[in-house]
Amino acid sequence: MSLDVSPQLLAKAEQGPVDDAEFVDCVRTSLPYAWEMISSLVARLRADGGPFADNTTPPPSERERGQLLRAMASDAIRGALERHFEVRLAFQNCHRVAVFPTDGAGEAVRERFTSVRAQLLNQSPVLRDC
Repeated sequence: MSLDVSPQLLAKAEQGPVDDAEFVDCVRTSLPYAWEMISSLVARLRADGGPFADNTTPPPSERERGQLLRAMASDAIRGALERHFEVRLAFQNCHRVAVFPTDGAGEAVRERFTSVRAQLLNQSPVLRDC
């Protein structure tokens, strides 16, 4: 299961729309590794400036890798994280996540990061099964 959804939040979802803040809190508590990685990248982007901040360190275990994959693969989770942190997220492989500002200043860099060329250049036999 991707998220640990409380009975209260599930009941609320069954009745209608759920507030983004409640959903984001569910993501934060369900996927702590992914949350911490994205939070730290956002903090680094804001502190250092520049066109983006990214992670190049593989997760310590398959559990953490799974959390990151679930966060990045779900449109709802990814979109909620982007809205919450006011960034654009990009993902190249099992651990290379990047955050970009939403002001458009880093758009050319984001396009290069998400290009087919960048994807191919970011491959490694070590990451083949990640």
